[in-house]
Amino acid sequence: MIIRNETPADVDAITDVTTRAFETPAYSSHTEQFIVLALRRAGVLTISLVADLDGRVVGHVAISPVSISDGSSGWFGLGPVSVAPNLQRRGIGSALITEGLSRLRALGAKGCFLVGNPAYYGRFGLRVVPGLVYADAPEEVSLALPLDGPVPQGTVNFHESFEATPR
Repeated sequence: MIIRNETPADVDAITDVTTRAFETPAYSSHTEQFIVLALRRAGVLTISLVADLDGRVVGHVAISPVSISDGSSGWFGLGPVSVAPNLQRRGIGSALITEGLSRLRALGAKGCFLVGNPAYYGRFGLRVVPGLVYADAPEEVSLALPLDGPVPQGTVNFHESFEATPR
């Protein structure tokens, strides 16, 4: 398996993998594939990586800028992260996240934020940071990874593409 940048030829496969990955989880709004498409259309996919297994896209991670109410800049949102259901729990998602965070560091990002399971994302260094919140989720699943500089305080807002729905 290799982790690489997405190409235009990958778009349909990314949409398929994302749709299937979020088809059954109860926590999902089942709009993740539309979010990725909207982020791409808006030109705000700062990092978009695929997991390629024998020439097939089997996973994807999207990373895009977030805004923070205190005016801090250089922070990014990680997600959605998608892995084909039949290949989950094999390290593909971890590899995508690890490479995505490495690329954020290389870009000089100040930090990364996501809403997710602390038991899973904690292994990558993401944690609850008091005073840094997302209004639409409980504090215990609002996770951040400061990378450089002071930790912001305020409300995190994802790009408007996160409101995407089927057309």
